[in-house]
Amino acid sequence: MAVSPAASPNWASGPDIELDTAALRVLAHPMRINVLALLRKSGPSTATRVAEELGIKPGAASYHLRRLAAGGLIVEERDRGTGRERWWKAAHRQSIHDPASGAPEQREAGRAYGHAVALACVERLHTAAQEVPLLPEEWFDVSTFGDFVLHLGPKEVAQMRDEIFAVISRYRQAQDQDAEGLAPVAVQVQMFPVPGTITPQPTSS
Repeated sequence: MAVSPAASPNWASGPDIELDTAALRVLAHPMRINVLALLRKSGPSTATRVAEELGIKPGAASYHLRRLAAGGLIVEERDRGTGRERWWKAAHRQSIHDPASGAPEQREAGRAYGHAVALACVERLHTAAQEVPLLPEEWFDVSTFGDFVLHLGPKEVAQMRDEIFAVISRYRQAQDQDAEGLAPVAVQVQMFPVPGTITPQPTSS
């Protein structure tokens, strides 16, 4: 199951969304994953603000916002905008795609989406790595960067994945976002065969 970065439901218009083929194709780009994650984490924003936050040109930010809106993943806040700028907000708390339950026609789109999610996670981890030497002691002491190699089959991987997601869901439901001392914490979960150990499936011509 590929899950794109989620954030506080305070910023979302609706609950989680099961991605269909059209939405998967919209999100098959790491920058659109990042734009959507930013809106879910920080709340409504404009193309100019998104561009400044992600280090891209305003024109590119505007393009990605339009694509996300066309896919129904973000919505415009019409009462907040002016004639010169448009404000956008996330339409859902998080995006979910389970390739095991998807229709056959979703397979190709699902792989492209999973690829984009992986690239976005790598980019976020790289950014976090630059800040490790600057973290306050209380945050450095609890931050975790682990890499474990286990010998498992697909069934065991699915079971562990579901158990990890259940723990994350429990903490999300119990959190009090207004409590003192809390900060947004990125929890990344990657489970994949060690590169070079699985024979790749043949590609269709």
